[in-house]
Amino acid sequence: MKRTEVTVVRLYLAEGEVQLNNLMRRLRDWEKLRGLTVFRGVSGFGEDGAIRGDGAAHGDHRLPVVVEFFDTPPRIEAVLRHLEAEIKPGHLLTWTAQVNQ
Repeated sequence: MKRTEVTVVRLYLAEGEVQLNNLMRRLRDWEKLRGLTVFRGVSGFGEDGAIRGDGAAHGDHRLPVVVEFFDTPPRIEAVLRHLEAEIKPGHLLTWTAQVNQ
């Protein structure tokens, strides 16, 4: 099986943020990424330390969401240069992986 090196990106945001919809459109329409997945968290906490849980159980509608995507290292570097001003420090992870072809 042939494999190619890619860079994986994971962003941590909060549900309901306008930033999420804008980010998805930008990555699809402007950056032309192959795909992206948004995972909705059941619960979590961030820099303010407030525990957020299922909105129905805790009255909180700002659940954590994780946005994940990958592409070639040069392409991801270009995307990250465009996004660096929009993503809070400490809310973006990257790592190298391999994808099958």
